[in-house]
Amino acid sequence: MAARMKLLGEHGWGSVLVEAQLVLYGIEHDFERVGDLFESAEARRRVAAFNPLSQVPTLVLPDGTVMTESAAITLYLAEVAASDLLVPPPGDATRARFLRWLIFLVTNVYPTYTYADDPSRFVKHEAARQGFRDEVGAYAKRLYSIVDTAADAPWFLGARFSALDIYICTMTRWRPGPAWFAENAPRLSAIARAADALPELAAVWQRNFGDA
Repeated sequence: MAARMKLLGEHGWGSVLVEAQLVLYGIEHDFERVGDLFESAEARRRVAAFNPLSQVPTLVLPDGTVMTESAAITLYLAEVAASDLLVPPPGDATRARFLRWLIFLVTNVYPTYTYADDPSRFVKHEAARQGFRDEVGAYAKRLYSIVDTAADAPWFLGARFSALDIYICTMTRWRPGPAWFAENAPRLSAIARAADALPELAAVWQRNFGDA
């Protein structure tokens, strides 16, 4: 049997960003559930064998090459699939916006979860951790408001569905939660609901988030 890609991840975590893309492209892969990386030292060791940061998504290619960083994986999978389904190709009028906001999400918004999910990794004194988490959360809301202002309809890029919509559907399930987005970032909320209704991704959302 030919080797397949292996995605290391955990249900509901950032690996869903890549899992959804693999499914939409029809790329055969194996999903290795690693467990809670905050709670389990064994889970961290398993992922560290491939990714020294013990983070997901971590994608192992058929030749053993390891890819991390979801934006890099997003661009790479478009090349592997030889498809512009999720990434506007060079010359497309939406490509510049796509690249800008893909990198904005992964370099500005996504790290707010890295820092606030487990403040003990970054804040030595326990008494200061909740304040740190609150400040990071407030900053995340400001960032999401910026993204909401930039979003079009019915998808982030307008008529064109892209990987950005997968990011939005996933990340709006995390803090500060769907109710906050519905009230404070209505464009992102609408995109998330539309992506959530895509039949091609129904099994992915169910697997990762249940009926939430």
